[in-house]
Amino acid sequence: DNTTFHIDITKIERGEDLRTTVMIKNIPNKYTQRNLLELIDANHLGSYDFFYLPIDFKNKCNLGYAFINLKSPGHIPGVFGDFAGKRWERFNSEKVCVVSYARIQGKQSLVQHFRSSRLLLKHEKYRPVVFNDDTGKHEMMRACSSPRPPSAAAG
Repeated sequence: DNTTFHIDITKIERGEDLRTTVMIKNIPNKYTQRNLLELIDANHLGSYDFFYLPIDFKNKCNLGYAFINLKSPGHIPGVFGDFAGKRWERFNSEKVCVVSYARIQGKQSLVQHFRSSRLLLKHEKYRPVVFNDDTGKHEMMRACSSPRPPSAAAG
């Protein structure tokens, strides 16, 4: 059922749809995580807390889709407006971007889902990016869930 993942801006504006995780599809395979984050951050820096662009490790190319969790449903119309139905600027691609809801919803569910993935054992640059609520910075997701030990006090 395609309507399950269809984004209805009116429902978001009315507060009837509270989902926050979207899937960006038809991404040209040559786009890197950095390329895509630069595009997203141009207008949406600080509005998301999870980003993941799956990579084919053999070919070192993306798989054509990405997941982004917005901090609130109110950020979705802007992302949708900037990307849905638009052609990609780089690499002379004819692909047209599609934005829909993702099956897995919410930062915690995404972190939980990908934490058990073998991809965390791969190179750090291929890992999901998670917004750290404590530091206010984006960090690559770590393979282990235990917090880092505090650094020794200077003195």
